[in-house]
Amino acid sequence: MATQADRHDAEKAQAPIPSRPLPEANNLPYDHDRHPDSSPWSSRIRSFERALLKYNIETRGIQRVEDHEKHRITWRAYLQVFVLWTSINLAINNVTLGMLGPAVYELSFTDSSVCASLGALLGSIPVAWIATWGPLSGIRTMVWGRYAMGWYPSKLIVILNIVVMLGYALLVAIIGGQVLSAVSPNGSMSVVVGIIIVSVITWGVTCFGISVFHYYERFAWIPQLIVYSILFGVSAKHFDLTGQSVGDGRTVAGNRLSFFSICVSAAITYSGLGMDFFVYWPQSTSRWLIFTMTLLGLVLSFTFAFVLGAGVASGIYTSQNYMEAWTNSQGGSGSGALLVAAYAPLGTFGKFCAVIAALGGIANMIPPTYSSGVDFQMLGRHLAKAPRVIWNTIGVVIYTVCALAGRNSLAVIFTNFLALMGYWVAIWVAILLEEFLIFRKANSINYDWYVWDDRKKLPIGIAALIAFLIGWAGAILCMAQVWYIGPIAALVGEWGADMGNYVGFLWASLVFPPLRWYELRRMKR
Repeated sequence: MATQADRHDAEKAQAPIPSRPLPEANNLPYDHDRHPDSSPWSSRIRSFERALLKYNIETRGIQRVEDHEKHRITWRAYLQVFVLWTSINLAINNVTLGMLGPAVYELSFTDSSVCASLGALLGSIPVAWIATWGPLSGIRTMVWGRYAMGWYPSKLIVILNIVVMLGYALLVAIIGGQVLSAVSPNGSMSVVVGIIIVSVITWGVTCFGISVFHYYERFAWIPQLIVYSILFGVSAKHFDLTGQSVGDGRTVAGNRLSFFSICVSAAITYSGLGMDFFVYWPQSTSRWLIFTMTLLGLVLSFTFAFVLGAGVASGIYTSQNYMEAWTNSQGGSGSGALLVAAYAPLGTFGKFCAVIAALGGIANMIPPTYSSGVDFQMLGRHLAKAPRVIWNTIGVVIYTVCALAGRNSLAVIFTNFLALMGYWVAIWVAILLEEFLIFRKANSINYDWYVWDDRKKLPIGIAALIAFLIGWAGAILCMAQVWYIGPIAALVGEWGADMGNYVGFLWASLVFPPLRWYELRRMKR
């Protein structure tokens, strides 16, 4: 059997990387030769895949992209990394998230802006690091997780990641639907219709795959930057720049930490898809440039959106129109009504800007929808046989139905869902980081990318699973949610302080190394 070094040498000796689309056989999402199946069902799937290829629809799923299959890149590709993350996050849901600081946690504009900016920075660092592994490995993010979590425990992570991805798309669908409803004449368009519109457009883009996805995101940031700059200009006079955070010192400290944690969670959850968009890039790609451009794109776009949202929401305390829009929104059209109120001085043009902002959320829905389609394939070999476009369609149906059901509870979903989902990602990142630094000796050559789908050569995953569960125990003790405040979190202020991300990360970091050392000693893998 060839060694890893032999394989590495063979890869380097291959022909130059083609710049054109891959041959049809290599584009298939499931390795039928590796897992032969002569059933009629399998034959129909392969026929369907080839039919999709005729329409230039990406059919590749979790299968590794070999180095000879990858595309050439130029310096403009690195700029595209920055543009990609900027387009994704310069979105209406992040503006709405920034509103939670003044409107829900009763923080001042200054406190909200500082917490949001620092939270975006902290949460973006793991995403930028994980993104660098896409070109190097050629595998998807959740597949890479197998190298630390093992074959079966990684399926739990995949399920959680699917929930996160579809949950984010759900939130954006609700916000987009609310805004479209609010700007329609006399509310003639219901929130239901608005949700369906943004979901259908998202489905159309994700069906065509990574090429159309990158092309869409290349330009999506332009109208968003324009309409949000206009929003800054028209609403800035209502920003409450002198107001103070509400509550005693301990309560304010707890609210600051909780809002900071939500902003961390909003960013760090992209860790579960950070590699997915760069698997077609060659191994020679500069990891430092990928890291830097990803970090800049994430932090700048998050900060812009969060601070804008905090500023608009602070206007609740200075503008009667803003207060009425926010108060009335709780019963129907949601926080989208506050954005519409901010644009109101511009008349019809303001409504047009609000529509552009609502449709701009599609750029934020596309990445999680795309990645969830790949993640579904990791749950079983039979599921991996179904093309990615099928799972994308199922994902869109799921979050559209859930969005329709929860369209009147946006603030509750935001404050509970985002923080709760951030816990597991922080714990997972801790395990991945220690696996690389300690047990792979901080050297990527110690990963054998050829065993990505070989259960017998991947780690058992018992150590990672135990560390993950212990990390969750710490997170539960330190979480602060509307429906539950952990005993440790309750010690801070009137409403507690959400420390689940940090305690979960720390506890998992402490127990994983000895458990993994014992697992390696006994299992040899």
